[in-house]
Amino acid sequence: MPNTKSAIRRVRRVKKQTQVNRIRKSKYKNAVKEMEQLIKAKDKEKAKKYFSKFQSILMQVAKTGIIEKNTASRKISKISKKISS
Repeated sequence: MPNTKSAIRRVRRVKKQTQVNRIRKSKYKNAVKEMEQLIKAKDKEKAKKYFSKFQSILMQVAKTGIIEKNTASRKISKISKKISS
């Protein structure tokens, strides 16, 4: 249990931030799953349309520190190669 006033406030802040991070991580995972489904279904037109949104979501999540920037870039690169080929 936190004893000081600042520690109590910090606990409240961490709870809120944890919820925000969970939402962001979920958004990221859903975007990856959606893109993989489109590729599996061999629907390249929809995949190409969704790619810009996918890229945007990954970079937003990387910017906030949920995933590393290199991880986001790597995933975007791999997906891009799969779509183009």
